Amino acid sequence: MPALPAFSAPWRDRAGRLSGLKLGVFLFALAPGLWLAGAYAADALGAKPITALLHGTGEWAVRFLLLSLAVTPLRRLANWPKLILVRRMLGLTVLAYALIHLALYVVDQNFVLTKVVSEIVTRIYLTIGFVALVGFAVLGATSTDGMIRRLGKAWPRLHKAVYTLTVLGLVHYLLQAKIDVSDPVFWSGAFLLLMGWRALQRLRWPITPLTLLGLAVAVALTTAGLEAAWYGLASGIPAERVLRANLAFPDMIRPAWWVLGLGLILPLIDAARLAWDRFGRGAGKGAGPRTRTPRGRAAEAVTAR
Repeated sequence: MPALPAFSAPWRDRAGRLSGLKLGVFLFALAPGLWLAGAYAADALGAKPITALLHGTGEWAVRFLLLSLAVTPLRRLANWPKLILVRRMLGLTVLAYALIHLALYVVDQNFVLTKVVSEIVTRIYLTIGFVALVGFAVLGATSTDGMIRRLGKAWPRLHKAVYTLTVLGLVHYLLQAKIDVSDPVFWSGAFLLLMGWRALQRLRWPITPLTLLGLAVAVALTTAGLEAAWYGLASGIPAERVLRANLAFPDMIRPAWWVLGLGLILPLIDAARLAWDRFGRGAGKGAGPRTRTPRGRAAEAVTAR
């Protein structure tokens, strides 16, 4: 009888050793779910606890999704290769919260599956969300080492669908938010920031603190425009009123300012790494600053996403 495959704990590396990084991310992935479960048990979620759980799990699915997409930029900017070890865990965390989100919707509909199906088919924001969930399920099912080997060169192409699925997830988030779209607009801005970094890589622009600063400013302005356009189309509020509200900082901090603050982290990380290469590690080992070459980017193509 063939031996059963050994269980690999999510907090261990491929050699079976305890990984502090993986353990920390694993505990972080569990924390929101445990907090929501505890708040539900303590009757601290208000008059509609299932609705609160439904929204909470959906919001955390989006947050972990953006965190998973941030792995590649952060590992390259900070020169932290081991960060790639947690991307799969973050991706599966997205799927877990999304599935719980769907299960809670079924609970919210009193387990009437015909109504659940009818709502998903007839309500566009639910249709979009369900399509995104199916897509994430496919990516989750093909994220094992065995499937990576079987799919070969098709695997990276398949998993690039995560960008389209993220757009669907954010549209679902925006449409269900209805009145106050501050949170989904912020996360949409964060997504644009991450995609902007990828665009710089694809165009082979130099990645420097200055270009990253320009990216942060450009994405913040785009986020302000996105918010103004959304309110203008969805509620008829004049776009100039929303744009003026963005200029009311610090009396009113709109999502664009938060996106700018998030974007400024990138040039700071890059500047810190450059300083470390020059005065820290470089001084100690005689190594100059790390350069980003096309060949180096090609070598990372399998793990880039």
